[in-house]
Amino acid sequence: MSQTNFLIGRGELLTQSIKGVGRKIDKADAYTFERARERLTVQADATAAALDSLSPAACPQDFAVARLVLNPSYIARSLFPANMLRAVGLESIGSRKVKVTPESWTRKVAPRETSTTEIFVAGKRRAFRAFSHWMNTVEPETDEATELTRIENIFAFEPQSRVVNSGSEQDKYFECGVHMLPDQDSSFIQNEFIAFAALLGLVVHSELGFEVGNLWFVPVQGPHQNVLKLAEFVFVRVIRPVPKMRGLLPTTKRSGPSVGCTLPSQAPLSSDPRVAILDAGLPKDHTIGKWLRNYRVLDENASDDPEGPEHGLAATSAFLFGPIDPEGTASRPYSYVDHLRVLDEGASQENPLELYRTLGHIEEVLLSRQYEFINLSVGPDVAIEDDDVHAWTSVIDNLLSDGNTFMTVAAGNNGARDSIVQLDRVQVPSDCVNAVTVGAASCTSTTWARAPYSARGPGRSPGVIKPDLMAFGGGKQYFHALLPGKKPSLIPLLGTSFAAPYVLRSAVGVRAVLGQDLSPLAIKALLIHSADQNGHEPADVGWGKIPEDLMQVITCPSGVARIVYQGELKPGKYIRAPIPLPAAALTGKVKVKATFSFACATDPQDSASYTKAGLEVTFRPNKDNIEKGKANAKTKSFFQRKKFATEEELRADAGKWETVLHDAKTMLGSSLNNATFDIHYNARDQGGTAVKAEKIRYALIVTIEAPRHPDLFAEILKAYSALVEIQPQVALPVRL
Repeated sequence: MSQTNFLIGRGELLTQSIKGVGRKIDKADAYTFERARERLTVQADATAAALDSLSPAACPQDFAVARLVLNPSYIARSLFPANMLRAVGLESIGSRKVKVTPESWTRKVAPRETSTTEIFVAGKRRAFRAFSHWMNTVEPETDEATELTRIENIFAFEPQSRVVNSGSEQDKYFECGVHMLPDQDSSFIQNEFIAFAALLGLVVHSELGFEVGNLWFVPVQGPHQNVLKLAEFVFVRVIRPVPKMRGLLPTTKRSGPSVGCTLPSQAPLSSDPRVAILDAGLPKDHTIGKWLRNYRVLDENASDDPEGPEHGLAATSAFLFGPIDPEGTASRPYSYVDHLRVLDEGASQENPLELYRTLGHIEEVLLSRQYEFINLSVGPDVAIEDDDVHAWTSVIDNLLSDGNTFMTVAAGNNGARDSIVQLDRVQVPSDCVNAVTVGAASCTSTTWARAPYSARGPGRSPGVIKPDLMAFGGGKQYFHALLPGKKPSLIPLLGTSFAAPYVLRSAVGVRAVLGQDLSPLAIKALLIHSADQNGHEPADVGWGKIPEDLMQVITCPSGVARIVYQGELKPGKYIRAPIPLPAAALTGKVKVKATFSFACATDPQDSASYTKAGLEVTFRPNKDNIEKGKANAKTKSFFQRKKFATEEELRADAGKWETVLHDAKTMLGSSLNNATFDIHYNARDQGGTAVKAEKIRYALIVTIEAPRHPDLFAEILKAYSALVEIQPQVALPVRL
């Protein structure tokens, strides 16, 4: 019997720091200084007049907020107009993407409608009144004047543009996102907002609010028309109805006798992984006690949702056993599990505030740092938006930013809704860049496709590839999970609620078999690396469906070597990651596949530049192929940014701000000579260049497939003494 080869670890020991490669910055002008001043003086005066007309009650401490629209030629972080804003006495408090047809730009073709960045700026109203005077007194050759030429428009932030969704007369609960001032006490804004709401006869449920980044998300209750008047308050960013929670159980018709099954007799494969299912509770009678380490309700004063325990048990069953064959024997669990009830009776009572109570429970669990593996199959019944980030996404992404937790999130079952208005897009918080969003595949066979009900992408940029992964959730066949009761019996189900914990099962399986050698980030990268799109579009299936057989994820067949790199990156620095190759040259066609994954802090108020970290990765296949006068080998494209961004966004390097990069290239083995990936970590903060940024952790998986070299795995280990095979921590073979 041939030997089973697992993964090759410690690839990070091969990396080394290198000198950065400088880039020329395009200094072409869209407008001369004289033309910019001529255009913008009139706009600045009109903006100041509009802001002066506002009620003092809507302008706490006489602050106001306006919008600066950048010319599309200047939306890179290095061109952020920080000097100009400082000189004028204004401060950026957020940003979002908008489309504009500029009067002029730096490209050779005629201007057309294009994506750009709109910056929200705050300052005293006197600063806005003085803006046009400053334009006429600033020295034309200064940095501040140059930055002025990069502004396309200056507008007031009109109340009507703050209302994302006005809802209906029946809506009495609304979510408000309120801007705070960065790096300073903003309690006066919150206090004045509450007072302004009181003047309108509204109740601000501040005890349920969340502060993330420079945004305060808070529910407001009161008459519909009065709530909409809150848009006059200058620091309000967004107003929308509070969405309902998603329905828990799909409508599956059960008839006839229940279908039985046999549960395994063994203990879990490993007792090491710390796993939590955040859901709607468990029934009094169930058959998972042998593998349930702990059951806890986050609000002991609340009762269960009527459908909650059945949903919670099914989700937990999906994690423990995966889909169970009717009358068959369930697979052995990889680990024990804790079930935490975060959703309770408020959902069935359609209490809009349940959304915030549930998020508060989720925050409590994540803050405890007790779990490395978490599944969440509940959330708001609302598709994501491109312009603004929701509270759920902001809170969860913030708490996952250290990369120490692998969290799966169900994409949502709204995939059959109206695609024209994008109601079929993944649901909040599936747009989390630091979580793994899971859609449902229709079956387990090679003919799988997206189940019709499974929510579709794209996600927001950054985070375009959503869902991240697919797993069987029911479609052509049902996903069978355990029913409440003292004897094991099954219910046929459909839903991303069950696909998500099924992916978590695979993630925990990797940990159970290979132990602590792989971080949660590396496991995320490994699953994405192993996924297969099966010919489907990324908007339907993301990076693809993970294999049903875990051995396909953690082993290397003949002629294949899979190397794992795990390390840290310093902002602004470059490292070189060699691709391990045998001492002898490879022959024939060779496929190189690579997946980067990292976690990072986010700026929810800056939806246009949400992630604070990004990677520029350069592939150099041949160290000897150096052009005259150059210090480094020639590059070859590898990661295709067109997957992540439009043509306009590519010009601003939008693709490099994605937290996952994944691609593959096939080339002749003879063309590979000390091939490397050069990695540059870019940091940004509030849309501009970060003054002080933190290190980030990363994982990189590289696979080399060389069919003519069946001993590739052993040859690479022989050539690199620093590399080791990651050995399984359990006796194999076991039924995986």
